[in-house]
Amino acid sequence: MLKRNLLAIAAVFIVWSILDYLIHGILLQSSYEATVNLWRPMEEMNALLCYGVKLGFSICFVLIYDLLISEKSLHNGIKFGLLLGLGNGLMALGSYVYMPIPLTMAEAWFAAALVQTGISGAIVGALIKKPNSLAI
Repeated sequence: MLKRNLLAIAAVFIVWSILDYLIHGILLQSSYEATVNLWRPMEEMNALLCYGVKLGFSICFVLIYDLLISEKSLHNGIKFGLLLGLGNGLMALGSYVYMPIPLTMAEAWFAAALVQTGISGAIVGALIKKPNSLAI
């Protein structure tokens, strides 16, 4: 049980790190450059804290699934991920209300949250199953 949770935490963390780079470092780069006055300069950003938060979220994500989802399966993992992503995405979309960001950026954050947690849900659903479970 501990091994599969640690493996799932590591997998979710790695996938989130890769997706964050692709989404925020490449796809949304021009949007961030267009709103440079809203963000800290790169040299002031704390990469260690960023990875720490990502690791903490990965741990919470995996443990919530493992401890609270009784029927563990790929299907339920994806549903769990998408539902959590919907909540995270709505919070990201809500940023438009109080931050002077373009609506397209808030929409992109919403979509990114759905994609990241949907994929993470598939990971936990595939890795964390009851022993000898054939459920999909």
